Amino acid sequence: MKCALYYSNKDIRIIERDIPKISGDEVLMKVEASGICGSDVIEWYRRDKVPLVLGHEVTGVIVETGKNVKKYKAGDRICAAHHVPCNICKYCLSGHQTVCETIRMTNFDPGGFSEFLRLPEINVKNGIYLLPDSVSFEEGTFIEPLACVVRGQRLAGVKPADTAIVFGSGLSGLLHISLLRAAGASRIIAVDINDKRLEYAKKFGADYTFNVKDFSEAGSGGGNKMENRGTGADDKGLPEAVKDINGGFLADIVILSTGADSAILQGLKSVRRGGTVLFFGAADEGAKLPLSINDIFWRTEITLLSSYAGSILDHGTALELIRSGRVNVKDMITDRLALKDIEKGFELTAKAQDSLKIIINP
Repeated sequence: MKCALYYSNKDIRIIERDIPKISGDEVLMKVEASGICGSDVIEWYRRDKVPLVLGHEVTGVIVETGKNVKKYKAGDRICAAHHVPCNICKYCLSGHQTVCETIRMTNFDPGGFSEFLRLPEINVKNGIYLLPDSVSFEEGTFIEPLACVVRGQRLAGVKPADTAIVFGSGLSGLLHISLLRAAGASRIIAVDINDKRLEYAKKFGADYTFNVKDFSEAGSGGGNKMENRGTGADDKGLPEAVKDINGGFLADIVILSTGADSAILQGLKSVRRGGTVLFFGAADEGAKLPLSINDIFWRTEITLLSSYAGSILDHGTALELIRSGRVNVKDMITDRLALKDIEKGFELTAKAQDSLKIIINP
């Protein structure tokens, strides 16, 4: 079978290797679709592990099951989770399955950017989701990234009446916006540096969009560029513009779907007292927070929160959101590529310009 062996974003080699053999408790899956995740192109995160076969947003068809596998059969359409929890440790039992030690050690053999996958016993037990006929293989690749978003917003305690700001309108930011819209958020504000992505943000549910470059170029008292649904706020910094459209208050929830320093600082200035800032996107290697404890925390009761990955519950919720049409993922697909063209897909994802979700069809 063919696999894409990753060395760097600009060095991905298509190789031949044997189709994995399965044991009595395992499953062999033919990959039908595999999405490129933003984390796939973070080179510093991968450099000590290369070469390896990446790809964790996968769907396909079971072609063989081990003799002990009773729950699934050949021909089943599935989405498979690569990292799965043990469900019995202290972390899992306290509701933090995504920081379980097991979840950090489990994976596919070899990876989603290949023609076939071996799903180990624990993945068969805790990481297979049957796809309804109404959910396409391509739509199913969104189950994993949407599960991450579901978990983040659940931990952040998002409520229907909230005003939320999402920094970053890439794929994860758009999933956050779409889920906020499905949850009934009262005001959804998208912030980015790319006008095309802000257009996507409006398409998927943002009420107001801000190009943060215009704030930074103009300074704290300069002009801004804002596309919105019915506000007249002009010539103010981002926090003041938020107050103008939110009855004098800053945001209840700030979601950082980018790790850019400027976005983090703007986000911390844009959350109200008693509000929550969710750190969702990875930052640059070695990035630190230059925070004033007194200015940010003392007397504010602001919560800084992180989330990572998605639990079994979150995956099930994500699948239902897609199946029911409450979150439209199909229209987020901008590119479909063959395995041989995967390097182009990584280039487009790393550039983070007009492309959103890129699907590889092995």
